[in-house]
Amino acid sequence: MKFLITGFKGQLGYDINRELLKRGYEDIITVDREEMDITNKEEVDRVIKKYKPDVIFHCAAWTAVDKAEEMADACRLVNVLGTKNIVDASIEVGAKIIYMSTDYVFDGTKDGIYTEEDQVNPKSVYGQTKYDGEVEVRRNPNHFITRISWVFGINGSNFIRTMLKLSDSHDTLSVVDDQIGSPTYTVDLARLLVDMSETEKYGTYNATNEGYVSWADFAEYIFKVNNKSVKVNHVSTEEYLEMTGTVQAYRPRNSRLSKDRLEENGFNRLPSWEDATRRYSEELKGEEKILRR
Repeated sequence: MKFLITGFKGQLGYDINRELLKRGYEDIITVDREEMDITNKEEVDRVIKKYKPDVIFHCAAWTAVDKAEEMADACRLVNVLGTKNIVDASIEVGAKIIYMSTDYVFDGTKDGIYTEEDQVNPKSVYGQTKYDGEVEVRRNPNHFITRISWVFGINGSNFIRTMLKLSDSHDTLSVVDDQIGSPTYTVDLARLLVDMSETEKYGTYNATNEGYVSWADFAEYIFKVNNKSVKVNHVSTEEYLEMTGTVQAYRPRNSRLSKDRLEENGFNRLPSWEDATRRYSEELKGEEKILRR
């Protein structure tokens, strides 16, 4: 099989490539903006029609949630037009497409756990553009749409790295406790996505690590497993915004996603977010040892 990964320099694209190589796949093209600007249709057509991949992992996206509110047109250009260009080319060459969506397609007001059938209601520019990207992807019948959340991996910045960096200069931190979701480790997610690519069980899936937690409790767990003495003050989103004087895009309070569909279709659920956090923390320590050599 031939694979193409967009957004290779991001956390997930990096780990998808690692997972493919681990399984013995060698025919892999990895592209980022320098190699293929997804907003340029001619460029996308040229690369994809020349290479003719069997599978496209579409990881490239505008992910700066707050900046998207100020730069809505630029965000839409990447997340909607860019995705449309990838989808058009994927249909022409007969490639499967695997698209990364988000919990932000929901408004987070549901009392229970969200399933894939629940009505979407994005409340931010980012969430709306990612859902519009889903609509584009569904034009290719051979598609997988995965709704993911709270992603962390070795190749980029994320909440865990931020908390550990802040722990060097703070003994107390205020973190919101009214947003609930599932932290997701790109190593685990990449394994699932490659599993999907080897099947024809197309459709929309929620794909996050198991279990649910607030950002504040997540921070406490990060400090615990990394032996950091930092007190976490639990605050509401409103209190946090007032304290920091920041303006943010809307964030769903409830991002609990059901993963039953994964199991129903024969895919393995991802490990717990606690287990993932421990393993990622070990990966970070390994990275630090390499840098110190």
